[in-house]
Amino acid sequence: MFSAIKNWWAQPKEQDDGRKAHMTFARTSMGNRIQRTTLLLRRQLWIWPLLAVLLLSLIGYLITRSIRLTMEANLRSQLTTLLEVEKSMVLKWLSQQEISARTLANQSDLRQLVEDLIKTSKNIAPLANPASRIEDANLLEQIEQEVAPTLANYEFSGYMISDPKHQVLASNHRELIGKNIVEYESFLTRVFDNKPSVSPPFASRVPIADVHGKMQTGVPTMFVSVPILNQDLQIIAALSLRIRPEREFTRLIQLGRIGKSGETYAVDSQGVMVSGSRFDEDLILLGVLPDKENAESILNIQLRDPGGDMTRGFRPKSRRSELSLTKAAMHLIEGKDGLEIGGYRDYRGVPVVGVWTWLKDYSFGLVTEIDYDEAFEPLNILRRAFYTMFGLLALTTLAILAFTVIVSKLQREARQAAVEAKQLGQYRLDEKLGEGAMGTVYRGHHAMLRRQSAIKLLNVDRVNETSINRFEQEVQITCNLNNPHTIAIYDYGRTPEGVFYYAMEYLDGINLQDLVDKFGPQPEGRVAKILDQLCSSLFEAHSMGLVHRDIKPANVMLNRRGGVPDFVKLLDFGLVRAVDDAKRNKQQEGMAGTPLYMSPESIQTPDLVDARSDLYAVGAVGYFLLTGSSVFQATSLAELCQLHVDAIPLAPSLRAGKPIASELEHAIMSCLEKNRAKRPQTARDLANLIHRLAASDAWTINDADAWWSRYQRGANPMLESTKSTSGASRAGSQAHHETQLLSQDTKSTGKDSDLVWNTIAQNKDFDKTVDFGTIATNTPETDDQQPT
Repeated sequence: MFSAIKNWWAQPKEQDDGRKAHMTFARTSMGNRIQRTTLLLRRQLWIWPLLAVLLLSLIGYLITRSIRLTMEANLRSQLTTLLEVEKSMVLKWLSQQEISARTLANQSDLRQLVEDLIKTSKNIAPLANPASRIEDANLLEQIEQEVAPTLANYEFSGYMISDPKHQVLASNHRELIGKNIVEYESFLTRVFDNKPSVSPPFASRVPIADVHGKMQTGVPTMFVSVPILNQDLQIIAALSLRIRPEREFTRLIQLGRIGKSGETYAVDSQGVMVSGSRFDEDLILLGVLPDKENAESILNIQLRDPGGDMTRGFRPKSRRSELSLTKAAMHLIEGKDGLEIGGYRDYRGVPVVGVWTWLKDYSFGLVTEIDYDEAFEPLNILRRAFYTMFGLLALTTLAILAFTVIVSKLQREARQAAVEAKQLGQYRLDEKLGEGAMGTVYRGHHAMLRRQSAIKLLNVDRVNETSINRFEQEVQITCNLNNPHTIAIYDYGRTPEGVFYYAMEYLDGINLQDLVDKFGPQPEGRVAKILDQLCSSLFEAHSMGLVHRDIKPANVMLNRRGGVPDFVKLLDFGLVRAVDDAKRNKQQEGMAGTPLYMSPESIQTPDLVDARSDLYAVGAVGYFLLTGSSVFQATSLAELCQLHVDAIPLAPSLRAGKPIASELEHAIMSCLEKNRAKRPQTARDLANLIHRLAASDAWTINDADAWWSRYQRGANPMLESTKSTSGASRAGSQAHHETQLLSQDTKSTGKDSDLVWNTIAQNKDFDKTVDFGTIATNTPETDDQQPT
């Protein structure tokens, strides 16, 4: 079928040697083609079933694969986010315990008591009965009274003070005094290295009350330990406060439960679970936990892979201690973070997906897991729903797709024919001036007024909602600006074939980029007058709440207008934005502008730019006119943006290697302030600064007339190739610098982000306009231009 369509489209088109193409002819030609297309489709009905089979197979595969990839990405994101939130809460809780303990350790009374206790305890055997030494007993009693309020207020269940040899000096459990406890070595070592520490849960050596109030050893316990310093800030002892993990630690971790099977738990360096499991009852039934009252998983479950799903009847043939660790446990013991979406068996043997992270400073890790079947349950539901609808809609979808493709091609042909006819409403196209990704600019004239105009057409292959909205915004905003130094819009329309266009005033001049490229740095007086006129245009736009966002030399035209030389026109309002609208649409905004002339805030907080951001660019333009070079030079876009944010620019006089009037230099440098509060607050403020410059009178109207006379006579051979330029275009040598507008929508995927930054990484032309608002939809746009 496609070969038949191709051959049909390749048929010779009707020619009219005696006439040029015109709109009526274009419409008639397209009408004939549509009729022939209808006949072709009617004759090729036999091919539809074959196409349907092929297309359905391809779509089924792609959609199934896409759904799975999407679910994996979402699951990866959900698990990672849940674990990060859980990790953040745990770290915050651990930090709070350290702060509470450090507050107590820093109390002067406690420090003095500990110093006294150390002195009396030297060379004394461990106290079997503290009351036998009245002096020590009194000190212990005073210490206990000193720590009691903190224990009560923060729900600590006990305390312990140890000397640098890790020997217990004081404790609410008097049987520990004078002993070195092996289980305490790890966190005490960190404390005497001046690193506050919270130990992971471990089995207590002394009888303490369990969750049911029964006194016994082996109850899960934790310690938060901090150093005690003397007046010389030397560590003399360690204060350790006992924590009951079931009160806060375990409950905090259990908040990371999702769905029917998702859970978060903690694991120590031996692969032992040091928090509670949500499957304690199941583990008792499976024989993993002993079948006794109050049996719980904390400190009783080592994360071993049984080799099969025990919940479905599988039983390992080896002892549990001989089984290999689960994938998460093995990685955590090695101190590695990880994520597994493909599935692995947990301590029940159930296939799960999970993510884990190791907390190095606290010697335990966190694991978040959910059963594989539950995680991917929506995939099977979506598959069934998709195939049900797919069978019903396949033929209809295929027919609509084919018809849409053909009609779209016919519409493009119709638009192209309209352009070739060189007649758009009342405007006749005379000469093509320039072309960009978004549109093409022609020199033309009004059929009745005979007034020369520049006419910008939206490219035929770029007609979509985004490009049309951008095209209309540029016209609507620009036409409401009445300042004589702003490009004037004459008309806007759309042909019957769907060609969007607008007409604007035609300018015969040179942009500032070409001016400096061809003639070098400009006299101070001329620069002052150019900036004054530029401020005049911007003041009107800013007064209407608009920010241009793309002030640069290529967007400022210098003309001989109405007998007035050096008449400035500000072009290209394609990136303009209303400040109030920006506040309402922050999620749709992105960094936009030309990197060489972007203000710090337009890089860091592009949704908060205002009029002062434009004034930064005005200062950069003035800097360029005075010195012939940009404010900063860099080898990469990231480096250039960082310079705009942090670096102090070199004064223009130093860059140019010649003296520059201090008032003018001050005006330029004030615009380039990093803090916009230090810049001129309005364009009129900057204009007033310029008006006070003595240098502004150094360039007279006679000087400007003489310059334009030589320029228009072509006295300089470099200007022989110069052509006229449209006010809406970016003129001159800037033509070869322009590129597509880049975008990064805040809702774009990671793949879209890679596309943006890969494009930027290869881009070395920093005078290009950059707009992170469109690339995510794959509709590159740029402001059209034409050579001067």
